[in-house]
Amino acid sequence: MAITLVNPDGLPKIDVYRQVSIASGSKLIFIAGQVAWDAEGVTVGEGDLAAQVERCYLNIGTALAEVGGSFDDVAKLTVHVVDWTPDKMPLLLEGISRAAAKLGVTPVPPATLLGVAALDVPEHLVEIEATAVLD
Repeated sequence: MAITLVNPDGLPKIDVYRQVSIASGSKLIFIAGQVAWDAEGVTVGEGDLAAQVERCYLNIGTALAEVGGSFDDVAKLTVHVVDWTPDKMPLLLEGISRAAAKLGVTPVPPATLLGVAALDVPEHLVEIEATAVLD
C-alpha cells in the first residue's frame, strides 16, 4: 500500500480522520469531483445529504477499482457542500460512515471541506474529488 495515514503529535487526534497522509507510490490518480449520480446519470438521494455523500464515496471507490486501486490508496479528498453550515456535520459524517462500512475502510484520509453556493445541477448537494497514489 502506498499510503500511510498519521495524526502527528501536536495536532488533534480524531478517531476516524487523519491529519497527514504519506505517499510512497509512483502513480498518481486524480479523480474528478464525484456527485450523487448512479451509472445511468440519475441523482441518488435527492434532498438527502447523507445519501449523496455515501454515493460520492462509492463512486470514488468505483473509479479507483477501475485503475487497480481502492480507498486505501486515497491520499487526499476535497469535499464541496452546497450551503454548508456546521449543523450539517452529522449528515456528512453519517454518509461517510455508511460508505466506509460498505467499502471496508477507516480512517478517513486528510480532507478539505468547502462550502459552496451551488454545484452543476440543483439536485446535487455535495461533490467530492480524490487524489490517490498507487505503487
